[in-house]
Amino acid sequence: MATRGIAANCRKVVCIGRNYADHIKELNNVRPKKPFFFLKPPSSILEPGQGPVLRPKGVNLHYEVELALIMGRKVQDLPQDDERGALDAIAGYAVSIDMTARDVQEEAKRKSIPWTAAKGFDTFLPVSKYIPKSAITDPHDVELWLTVNGTERQRDSTALMLFRIPRILSEISRVMKLEEGDIVLTGTPKGVGKVEVGDVMRAGVVVGGKEIEEAGIEVGVEEKGGLYVFEET
Repeated sequence: MATRGIAANCRKVVCIGRNYADHIKELNNVRPKKPFFFLKPPSSILEPGQGPVLRPKGVNLHYEVELALIMGRKVQDLPQDDERGALDAIAGYAVSIDMTARDVQEEAKRKSIPWTAAKGFDTFLPVSKYIPKSAITDPHDVELWLTVNGTERQRDSTALMLFRIPRILSEISRVMKLEEGDIVLTGTPKGVGKVEVGDVMRAGVVVGGKEIEEAGIEVGVEEKGGLYVFEET
């Protein structure tokens, strides 16, 4: 998987929402009682060297840095207290930037309609190179960071996750089985915000005070062509 790229064997991308308390506050959302999740299409994955993030016309584009889990085997009906089973099912990791068309999402929330489009545009999931499992001994104790044009916007520890990885994988696997190559995004810390055409985002992860080389992302933002223009649904 490391040589073929993260997208090669991915059938679905499952994203945990509202998993950091301060992020919930900054978007004025309600804190969930249990993990909830949504999907991004594998076609949204943007691997290193594949080009810029493309902002659709009329869209308020936001970044959200996250630790991604790359599944190594099938997981179904995992008990939520099975920490060993959960961690053993992970093949490796990546850093990801969950791009969001915030105005598309906010309109959908107001009208109680699905917000798949807000998360699903092509290029809306920049990912790092594959991070070997050996590089992250404890995924609940790493520091995620993101900068825009050299200014730090996000930096927080995964220790702040409201729901730990065993609970996350348990909740997902009760609804749909996770398969080898699937990607699970574990949520974003505080500091999300807007990017414009011409901006450059960088992101990474620090473990034990050291940057993980494979985790680095550097990606620009350009205008998307095509027929889409955001307008009221």
